[in-house]
Amino acid sequence: MQMLYPLNAIRLMLLIALSFLVLPAAYAAVDLDEGWEYRWGDSPLTDEGVPEWVLGQDTWQWSAISFPSNPPDRNGQEHVWYRITLPEGEWQEPVLYVYSVDLIVQVWLDGQNIYQYGTFDDQGRGRFEGWPWHAIPLPEEFDGKPIYFRIFSDYTDIGLWGEVSIMERPALTLFIVKNSLEALVISGFSALIALLAMIFALLQTEKKSFGSIALFSLSSAVMLLSDSQASQLVWNVPLMWDYLAAGSYYMLPVAMALLLEQWFSDHKPWLINLVWKLHLAYAVVAIGLALMGVVDLSSTYPLFDALLLASLATITVVVVKRFRQLKIEQQIILAAYGVFCSLLVVDMAVAHGVLPWGRVPVSWGTLVFSLAVVMISLWHYARTQQALHRLNLSLEQQVTERTQKAEALARREQARVRLLTFENEKTRVLNDINAELQNCISLNQTFHVLARRLPDLCSPLRGRLYQRVENGSAYELLTRWGYAGEPESPFRLETPEGPPPHSQVPARHIQDLDQQWSGWQKGEDGALCLWINLQSATEGSVTMALLFVEVPDEFAADGTDYGAARLFQALSQGVQKIGIALSSISLREELQKYSYEDALTGLKNRRYFDQLLEHESAVALRGDQPLSLLIVDIDHFKRFNDTHGHEAGDSALKAVAGMLARHFRDSDVVCRFGGEEFVIIMAGSSAKAAYDKARELARAVRTMTVEHGGFELGHVTISVGVSSWPECSDSPDSLLGLADRALYRAKEGGRDRVEIS
Repeated sequence: MQMLYPLNAIRLMLLIALSFLVLPAAYAAVDLDEGWEYRWGDSPLTDEGVPEWVLGQDTWQWSAISFPSNPPDRNGQEHVWYRITLPEGEWQEPVLYVYSVDLIVQVWLDGQNIYQYGTFDDQGRGRFEGWPWHAIPLPEEFDGKPIYFRIFSDYTDIGLWGEVSIMERPALTLFIVKNSLEALVISGFSALIALLAMIFALLQTEKKSFGSIALFSLSSAVMLLSDSQASQLVWNVPLMWDYLAAGSYYMLPVAMALLLEQWFSDHKPWLINLVWKLHLAYAVVAIGLALMGVVDLSSTYPLFDALLLASLATITVVVVKRFRQLKIEQQIILAAYGVFCSLLVVDMAVAHGVLPWGRVPVSWGTLVFSLAVVMISLWHYARTQQALHRLNLSLEQQVTERTQKAEALARREQARVRLLTFENEKTRVLNDINAELQNCISLNQTFHVLARRLPDLCSPLRGRLYQRVENGSAYELLTRWGYAGEPESPFRLETPEGPPPHSQVPARHIQDLDQQWSGWQKGEDGALCLWINLQSATEGSVTMALLFVEVPDEFAADGTDYGAARLFQALSQGVQKIGIALSSISLREELQKYSYEDALTGLKNRRYFDQLLEHESAVALRGDQPLSLLIVDIDHFKRFNDTHGHEAGDSALKAVAGMLARHFRDSDVVCRFGGEEFVIIMAGSSAKAAYDKARELARAVRTMTVEHGGFELGHVTISVGVSSWPECSDSPDSLLGLADRALYRAKEGGRDRVEIS
């Protein structure tokens, strides 16, 4: 008997290794999850001691059930029978596998008792014998025959539990090992954590939390090992394993409450103190009474589960109130404990039939707790090692740092003086370039200035300057410098997909002058590329020129009198300032294009309108913003001229123009389109907003009095056509034609009205 346990342990390890090599098909099983029937009570026996119910009589008294567990209408019944017809199949060594039974069972087939677990007395009752899994050998030619289960239980559950299936005996053994492997590994890991925590508790007696962690990890390890199905393969004494499982299960809240009591000792947590004392007393009394035979071990579980739920609720309330006061490592342990308890509660719900059967990975909760302890331990160890390392190096570092600081300060001061002188010279050159650019009338003139002065700004770097042509699809060479005696540079750069990437200065070069010239974004030829951009009112940001500069090796070497990064940064900022000057000249040119006014009304004229509409259409498309257009026509203006004269007609035009100018937003543009017609461009306005604005305008003009020569000439009315993109048109380019057709409808409809296309 003494050799049995080691031999079984060795056999289990071999089975674990074998379970990794077998194919999943080896676990093929036939699940018995349909065709079950049940019958309350116990069967009378024949003279030969065979239960009459297994003889197939009184079939009408059996009722169907989906799974042989906890039939309805128990009403205090302690005996139940189940039966099912076994399926057909080809088997070598078949066994009927049952995950567990509440509480003892006899199995009958063909009038023969083929399996029994527990002892039935004359009244068909018996004591709790544990919750093992069952492998019931099946005789030959069992196919198609009914099998009967006689069950006694004075527990809360009665019947089979978990899984019921037929499989080969070797496959069952591997199946058990495979399902238990996770729990065995995590149990061993938790036991190791418990051992280490116990050692620390002995070495550091002032830190009592190590003892509580050791108790919790040890209880978790024993519970997982005892609850694993593989424990029967090590030592087939189910009741002993159930005692170990119950004892370790009952000690879990004791360990955690002790840990919390130590953490909250400053607050005198009497509730936590009461929790661990109650659970400890229950564990001692329940296990003691069960060992003495006063109660069955199974009957101690329901009461403990109710007590555990109440304790978890109490602990949760206490922890939530003081959670933020805990250290980060304590919060992590509590979070891991919360995960473990959540899985434990789910497993409890499955065990009591609240939730349907399923394997709850309680071992993962133990693993999370163990990993949390390991990570916190490693974190503390790393911090301790870092502190020791810093302590060992502190004196040496202080001496080294002071020396380096003094030397670096001297070097930086010398470099700063040289760089300031150098940068001041570059600033003067840049100011001269900007002054010359301001005297240019057009952008074309600016490129002559840049071609002449950029070599001075870039010196001592050699480089090339390219000008944008063909709307950015190519750039042509303007000038180059510093390439004496070297091959010609490419005259034209084709850029159908845009200009080459703009080089950026890494931040470390700007912050540290001693950095080497490396890691920069260079072009294919090793040159750095800078974009000379300008902001255009019509095209947005446009790269008008490309500046390529190259850094000689001797210039970029350590110890040079110049700071390559600082020079390039200053050059990049200078290029940006040049871009601002070019943007100003471009804007001035564009404003000159649009500076056309109607002499009579002071509004913009038709030419300005045509150019602006094209611009606003492009902006609307690019920004996906609405664009509305109004055409206004003075009704019967020819009749007004014939009646009052052309000078009075001019006064009417001025009055309407003034009303238009006052009526619209600053962002709206009002133009005289020709004769008595006006157009208004409303960028960003929807069709409804434009239509409402037009109706307000019509009402305002209708009430306006036209005066000329000191006399009131009466009132005029207007007709308005409105169009808007994208509500009324697929393209902003068609807005003018749509608005004109809407105006025509307004006139045909009787004038003094607004129509929208």
